Amino acid sequence: MRLDGKVALVVGAGSIGPGVGNGRAISILFAREGAKVVCADISLPSAEETVSMIRGEGKEAVAVRGDATRSEDAKGMVDLAVEKYGKLDVLVNVVGIASGLGVLEVSEEEWDRVIATNLKGILLVSKHAVPVMIKGGGGTIINISSAAGFVAHPSLTYGTTKAAIINMTRCMAVDLAKYGIRVNCIAPGFLDTPMVAPIMTEERRAVLRQSIPLGRIGTAWDTAYAALYLASEEASYVTGVTLVVDGGLLAAGGRRRGEEKRL
Repeated sequence: MRLDGKVALVVGAGSIGPGVGNGRAISILFAREGAKVVCADISLPSAEETVSMIRGEGKEAVAVRGDATRSEDAKGMVDLAVEKYGKLDVLVNVVGIASGLGVLEVSEEEWDRVIATNLKGILLVSKHAVPVMIKGGGGTIINISSAAGFVAHPSLTYGTTKAAIINMTRCMAVDLAKYGIRVNCIAPGFLDTPMVAPIMTEERRAVLRQSIPLGRIGTAWDTAYAALYLASEEASYVTGVTLVVDGGLLAAGGRRRGEEKRL
């Protein structure tokens, strides 16, 4: 019960397809650990499915539909948390989309769409959440980035926005520290989630397992447990950091398992 008595808002708590993505896993784990969870998603049926899973375990949660890129929707998510549970302690910004286009292919409209979803959404929900947290004496914000934010990525918009989230987190952490609000970031590597299910062939799985030093592909639960730590009092002196959850892929620098040079 590491989040006993806490109220958490998870933006992007649904799942893009069958199974458990990062937002759903975080919502379920937070509820298991004692939090009351507001599950927000642009797809209300998906958010409601997450809530149903939580309530099926005897825990408490409520669903709300909202587009994080719209200020009125962002405010509505926060308002629901306050109306339903009286406060807001934890905000997790999970929402993110990808575009597989490079410099020559990406349109101005596509650039604006990804920038708005991946960056503006974090700003708007945080702007409405922070005053509530200040009133309550503090809180914590967790932004979900990606290991793609540290390296060149085939998708210009995705790689750019995920890198921006990492430094956006640092800026927010320093800005909000005086209010007792901690802001941290999680950068997952390649995870076996509904988002990547369409491209997860057995051949790709084999290549990934060979490339990841820990020898397995991660899941949304790996992200969720990292978020649980950052949301808990165990991380009360941790702010402005990015926790990479990738099985050692970045550290390996592209080398496959077994190719390590030994002195």
